Amino acid sequence: MTKLWNYLKQKSKTLHELAKEFPNKTYRELEKYRNADRNEEAQRIYIQQENEELKADQGKEIDYHRYWKKRAQEAETETILIKGIGMNSPEMKAAKQKIEELQHELDRIKKENNKLYNKIANLTDPVNTLKKARESGL
Repeated sequence: MTKLWNYLKQKSKTLHELAKEFPNKTYRELEKYRNADRNEEAQRIYIQQENEELKADQGKEIDYHRYWKKRAQEAETETILIKGIGMNSPEMKAAKQKIEELQHELDRIKKENNKLYNKIANLTDPVNTLKKARESGL
């Protein structure tokens, strides 16, 4: 506030100067003119200071934007590297091979299980059992 007050003192005219400039005006009118001039100047300075603060804040926002954009790019790069290295690493290749082996073994066991199920079903089927007993001579 003192900065503004000092500026207004330097910039605004005194009542004596205003009286010389407008000799036919009264003291009260000159005072109103001086106050209006001071208010206008104060408002202009206030707006100018706000604009400077906004510009400074916008500069910071741009820096934040650049910061987060850079961080996102770094994270994407790391992810790409991890995926690339991870999929081609010896551990990943060994794991893929083990998965394939286990899948083949699972398929083989499923087929075997299905064959055994069919055998049990045929042996426990009463119609089939009666037919085999007649064929064997019982």
